[in-house]
Amino acid sequence: MVELAALLHDIADWKYSGGDESAGPLVAASWLESLKVEPSTVEHVSEIIHHLSFKGAGVSSKMNTLEGQVVQDADRLDALGAIGIARAFTVGQYFGREIYNPNIPVKLHSSLEEYKNSPGTTINHFYEKLLLLKERMNTNVGRRIAESRHKYMEEFLARFFQEWEGKI
Repeated sequence: MVELAALLHDIADWKYSGGDESAGPLVAASWLESLKVEPSTVEHVSEIIHHLSFKGAGVSSKMNTLEGQVVQDADRLDALGAIGIARAFTVGQYFGREIYNPNIPVKLHSSLEEYKNSPGTTINHFYEKLLLLKERMNTNVGRRIAESRHKYMEEFLARFFQEWEGKI
């Protein structure tokens, strides 16, 4: 279950599917059904994919199964640390976001729609999502790994702002 959900969780990510949150679970289910995978497995994997993503600072995304919690932690860990920083700037560039603009304030989104439609910068994204992930880990192992990756991101941001302000 974990392997299938992990492999398929981004198969049709809503960010790249016109904002359609149902695209991923539907594409994954269709593919699994074409392989004659047991219907209960198809349903479980689709359910994990459906509930996996971060949906805004004020939105709970509780995962109901241990398998889902493991996949959700792994997905969140990918968004943290050095790889998370690289991914943030890649995605920001894809969506045409500015790297940073001090005139655009950080906004902690209270709904998925707010989160989806945010005009924020890539640096804002760290505060609006990435730095919130450490506290949303489900497992002890996930929390332990997230701790050091979170710290690295804080150090990166501190250095970014020192350079931005011409202090180093």
